Amino acid sequence: MLVPYEIIKKKRDGGKLTREEIEFMVSSFTKGTLPDYQMSAFVMAIFFRKLDDEETAIFTQAMTSSGKSMNLSGIPGPTVDKHSTGGIGDKVSLPLAPLVAASGGFVPMMSGRGLGHTGGTLDKLESIPGFKVTLSDEEFLKTVKEAGCAIVGQTADIAPADKKLYAMRDVTATVDTMDLIAASILSKKFAAGPKSLVFDVKTGSGAFMRERDDARALAKLMVAICKNSNRNASALITNMDQPLGVKAGNALEIEESIDILKGKGPEDLRTLVIEFGARMLQLAGIKNKLEDGRKEIQRRINDGTGLERFRKMIELQSGDPKVCDDISRLPKAKKTFELTAWNDGNFHSIDTYAVGMAIVVLGGGRQKSSDPIDPAVGAEFLVKPGAKLSKGAPIIRIHYNDENKFQESLKRMKASIKISDAPAQTMPLILEEIS
Repeated sequence: MLVPYEIIKKKRDGGKLTREEIEFMVSSFTKGTLPDYQMSAFVMAIFFRKLDDEETAIFTQAMTSSGKSMNLSGIPGPTVDKHSTGGIGDKVSLPLAPLVAASGGFVPMMSGRGLGHTGGTLDKLESIPGFKVTLSDEEFLKTVKEAGCAIVGQTADIAPADKKLYAMRDVTATVDTMDLIAASILSKKFAAGPKSLVFDVKTGSGAFMRERDDARALAKLMVAICKNSNRNASALITNMDQPLGVKAGNALEIEESIDILKGKGPEDLRTLVIEFGARMLQLAGIKNKLEDGRKEIQRRINDGTGLERFRKMIELQSGDPKVCDDISRLPKAKKTFELTAWNDGNFHSIDTYAVGMAIVVLGGGRQKSSDPIDPAVGAEFLVKPGAKLSKGAPIIRIHYNDENKFQESLKRMKASIKISDAPAQTMPLILEEIS
């Protein structure tokens, strides 16, 4: 007979837990038969003593098994998904999923809403008139089969242990536990059913993992969990010391995603879409070599089939597919303002976290979970760090609806920018790969 006290003590003293012990603690907590105070003690023991790779994989699997998982056995091809830890202007998933679908993969993607200073894929998609991010199982599977991809939110019966456990971690100062962060992310991804996963782990001023060592540790851990759970995985650590792409804000990022699918859009965003797409095709067994995967994704941009998959996904998720041809159908802010350089010099750097919070202040994100989103507001980054600036040169175009929110946001955006005589020290977009 398993006794919670003994399991808590074992981890407190640095012991390695068995599958039975971990599954018992997770299932008992989910059912409500394990008191909160004992689960809290257990999580605190994990916080200090950590889980090894095998324990973390088991913990992830137990949380996945706490609810339902999608049955993808009827999907007529390889399934593959992608997860990003989030950043400013990070809309990679939006063009990536339909491009991989057009290349022969099937992408069952469960995504999230905006969190803190970063935007959420679901909030961006909901700026498309009528778009539904909550689908029944039948609707989800139909969309994946017919469009090759679907992007939806987590339902209450997907990994319920994770939702309950996160609420506890949030009030017991145990949120920033690397192994539990990884388990939380992957329990939801595993429930969606893909056989292969790629991860975009961001580092820098606009990332949750600001330090590269932390980003590397998380990337390695998530790849290891997948390996221990019989899934293919790889990760790229990417730079978030500046916004990704040119536009940040919900409807603005849909615009830029459509640009990418039409063969336009900024180089940095296009590069990441192609690189992640190539890895998804390789992991799924569709292409043997990365270079072949890159060529395939580029081909699907050039021939328009990626855009057609995006259009089909929007239609099947009750959105207005005409936005793919006419972006004026997306929400538009009433006013714009250009922040200009206040003196000559080099655009030395931008505090990407501060920019993200400035967009939240505009109404483009949430300061608390109940806050409504204004899908039209956001920012366009007219130049990148490293540019030579003359006084009066435009740097950021702000899209806004509320004058008071705009004034506060403008202060934050201006404070985020450093203009200096010293040259900017820019880092590569892709810093390293974990596979």
